[in-house]
Amino acid sequence: MPKSLSAAATRKGILLMLLAIACFASMDALAKGLMLRYPAPQVVWARFVGQAVLVTLFLGPSRFFPTLRSPYPFTHLARSACQLGSTVFFFVSLRYIGLAEATVLADISPILITLGAVLFLGERIGPHRIGAVFAALIGATIIIRPGSGVFSPAALLPLAAAACFAANGLLTRKVGQLEGPSTAMLHAAVFGAVASSLALPFFWHPVAALDIPMFIVLGCLGTFAQFCVIRSFSMAEASVVAPFGYIGTVIATFWGLVIFGEFPDVYTILGALVIIGSGLYVWSRESRTSAPQTQHPE
Repeated sequence: MPKSLSAAATRKGILLMLLAIACFASMDALAKGLMLRYPAPQVVWARFVGQAVLVTLFLGPSRFFPTLRSPYPFTHLARSACQLGSTVFFFVSLRYIGLAEATVLADISPILITLGAVLFLGERIGPHRIGAVFAALIGATIIIRPGSGVFSPAALLPLAAAACFAANGLLTRKVGQLEGPSTAMLHAAVFGAVASSLALPFFWHPVAALDIPMFIVLGCLGTFAQFCVIRSFSMAEASVVAPFGYIGTVIATFWGLVIFGEFPDVYTILGALVIIGSGLYVWSRESRTSAPQTQHPE
């Protein structure tokens, strides 16, 4: 692959990850609001059934089963289970801890993805990428300033979500270079919809008419975010796009202010600047190191 094409693909992968995280953070805020009135399994069900419906409509009946066929069924099964686990653990955690707190705890996933990319995908990382990952983690920690209220047993839920998200990201990076995003999207949607439907009869609560649009938007946000994640990991190295996951903490803090009345303080602003700065540093460095060298005449 030419270096210029690699640089363009990396920048596009980063943009897609930023868009995915923005959608995921918005979806999480919407899910937290819905779970004030509905059980978590019902909200999880809406998220995956929404994706199943949207992907099926996009493909059309004639392309459903051909798209579902894959030479990597066990890889898709594993990544679909990880995606469902990440959603379940994180949504349930929102019942017990704040949106920003849960997000910052789940934001250990970039570290896990970066380490996993080295161990399992053979990617090479230098001190600059490692430094950016840990700088972003410091920024997230500044925002939350973890105390006894955060590190409760409920804190294990977003940590488990982070582990599942990291595993899903690594598997997506592996299979995403071999197949188009439609197959990965469809496998995850079918698995999540079937698994959550099995639990639904035990938790179903009648849905108010005014809440139906919120459930629909939830499914749309999750679907679009997942598409962006798959494309991002397919176009750029996992260790490059992983640090941009920390932007979710900034967005979650914003939604906490707008929806739940959580006002940011000076530490939140400082942490947000650290997170954004680390992401911009990775973007700038990757653009410079991947750019083609222009030959000038003597």
